[in-house]
Amino acid sequence: MTGNRKPQRAGVVAAAERLRGHVTETPLLPLAWQGRRLWIKAECLQQGGSFKLRGAMNRLLQLDDAQKAAGVVAFSSGNHAQGVALAARQLGIAATIVMPHDAPAVKRDATLAAGASVVGYDRLRESRESIGARLAEERGAVLVPSFDDVDVIEGQGSAGVEIGRQMAALADGPPEMVLVCCGGGGLSAGIALALPDAEIVTVEPEGWDDMAQSLASGAIVEVGKDAPPTRCDALQTTRVSPLTFEALRDAGARGVAVSEGEVQAAMAFAARHLRLVAEPGGAVALAAALSGRAGPLPARTAILVSGGNVDPAFYAEVIRANPAPFEVAA
Repeated sequence: MTGNRKPQRAGVVAAAERLRGHVTETPLLPLAWQGRRLWIKAECLQQGGSFKLRGAMNRLLQLDDAQKAAGVVAFSSGNHAQGVALAARQLGIAATIVMPHDAPAVKRDATLAAGASVVGYDRLRESRESIGARLAEERGAVLVPSFDDVDVIEGQGSAGVEIGRQMAALADGPPEMVLVCCGGGGLSAGIALALPDAEIVTVEPEGWDDMAQSLASGAIVEVGKDAPPTRCDALQTTRVSPLTFEALRDAGARGVAVSEGEVQAAMAFAARHLRLVAEPGGAVALAAALSGRAGPLPARTAILVSGGNVDPAFYAEVIRANPAPFEVAA
């Protein structure tokens, strides 16, 4: 379906309209911070616990009857898996998801509960892309990538359409800056297309900031083989897509990285001050704002909390270990 197409703003606007009634319009929450009001886009409250339903649903809604009958295959550490599984169940399509053996149990269990079949793999020794492509070919199924797909990118951009509309109503104008959690870049690229007048800042965990390095160098840079361990499993993409990189490069986006400690402090902050459950990968943009890593924040800044699918035991540990994360200044 993608072919030689490139994601476009018109496609994002069309996706936002197509998705009406299929995805939740998530709230935009105000946050008083250092004398200004920031705006938090709570995609952790999306169906499936992350923004991923948007891209998956936009892709599946455009399948023809024969493709729907053949089913879909996807590969994911968890959030895209749930997005595809939920979209497939809603549309009556069989789904098979390739997931790493070490994926958080909460994500694997939710994917199975949504009716998808799961095929496990070793992320250190096997290629999920190869496994997914083989399964799709064997079954005649449609492969649904997590970010390297025009329809997926444009579907993710529907969150940006909502941000623009919500901030116009609540903040007296569109966002000047948007901080976005970034793995493969589907969400950040889609939002860059939706909000062309805003500065887009991608945020990744330290050592996994290949999008930031790619944007700084002007060419795609892969994650090093010595990348450190991270709890941000949703953002462990080793190489971004030309589609997402080019959209962000053309938008003049820049990227920053945050530490594991800053991520966990942001998770605890979200719980205490926003009443939001944020997983590590879903909290990196908030961490960049609260820690100062993103630099000065303009008057109208939007921040994505992109997912909330976190292991309960680890989450409880994070809350206990961060009794007073950051300080709130009204």
